[in-house]
Amino acid sequence: MTSIQELVRTPLDAEHERLGATFTDFAGWRMPVRYDSELAEHHSVRRSAGLFDLSHMGEIEYAGPQAADALDHALAGALSKVEVGRAKYSLLCAPDGGVLDDLVVYRLADDRFLVVVNASNAAQDADELIRRAEGFDVAVTDRSAATALIAVQGPRSPDVLRNAEPGVATLLDGLRYYASAQATVAGIDVLLARTGYTGEDGFELYVPNAQAPALWSALLDSGEPFDLRPTGLACRDTLRMEAGMALYGHELTAGTNPFAAGLRRVVALDKQFVGHDALAVLASEETPRVLVGLRGTGRRAGRAGATVLGPDDAVVGVVSSGVLSPTLGMPIALAFVDRALAEPGTELLVDVRGRSQPYAVAALPFYQRA
Repeated sequence: MTSIQELVRTPLDAEHERLGATFTDFAGWRMPVRYDSELAEHHSVRRSAGLFDLSHMGEIEYAGPQAADALDHALAGALSKVEVGRAKYSLLCAPDGGVLDDLVVYRLADDRFLVVVNASNAAQDADELIRRAEGFDVAVTDRSAATALIAVQGPRSPDVLRNAEPGVATLLDGLRYYASAQATVAGIDVLLARTGYTGEDGFELYVPNAQAPALWSALLDSGEPFDLRPTGLACRDTLRMEAGMALYGHELTAGTNPFAAGLRRVVALDKQFVGHDALAVLASEETPRVLVGLRGTGRRAGRAGATVLGPDDAVVGVVSSGVLSPTLGMPIALAFVDRALAEPGTELLVDVRGRSQPYAVAALPFYQRA
């Protein structure tokens, strides 16, 4: 078993130590799970701003005349249709249609893209993307080991960046959701993206490892007037749950097809890609179980793996993720349930440590910012 001291450390590890973080093993990385109170960190992102170290994520560059064609072949989405400066959420699927990973692709130029993948799958994704690019005039380079990623999330996140770099104000005013641009923040050149995983407005800043500590410190200082807090992985999970966002390894796996997970919109069946033929067949069928949101009562949350029960206590599904929502003050869950019971308002039960707790199917997301 790997000890916490033997894990891979981000370029910001010393900063987390200085701030008194509690660490955890996440996909082989030594990551801050919280600094003080995960509840306070969650509320800080909802009400003001939070600062995340996401340097464990993987970054893979596609560059060359056929970069767009190669990505169209590799991924379920139509990346060739993405405009320069925009980003797209997409899926890396297996030939049988199962989801190998979900990811975000930024189009940096006509012939250059940045693919950002989950930490738990970064090495495998890089290998797979390199294989799928064979025969195309494109260079695929894994930039993960050289790239740090810092996220500022929350309603005051634009104020934090403006305070760090007043000259970025005009850029922020015109930067749409799921768009990116080269920028200078606190005197440091970054790729600035208006994306995130919390349900709030926010930004992700890609920077070379060596410059990450200076950028982190500058953002902490500039965020002080706006109650910005350093925030760990624990609140990141409760935030994404409230926003109804899938997590690889829970809602998405190699055994899950995109249609069951509610991701039909990101599958472009009008082009060929790895997994197309299998997904074309699955698209014409009704999956027996589909992903839904569940709202509970009381204070006991059904966690991943908990059984969902329907009429006569029959097993009708399984929870993929579940938490007690800090914002809503109630248990919430994502679960795969029988299609016939997926209508919002349907009353179900979740087995929480041997006791059946009442839940009802709810529309997603659970929380949506004003």
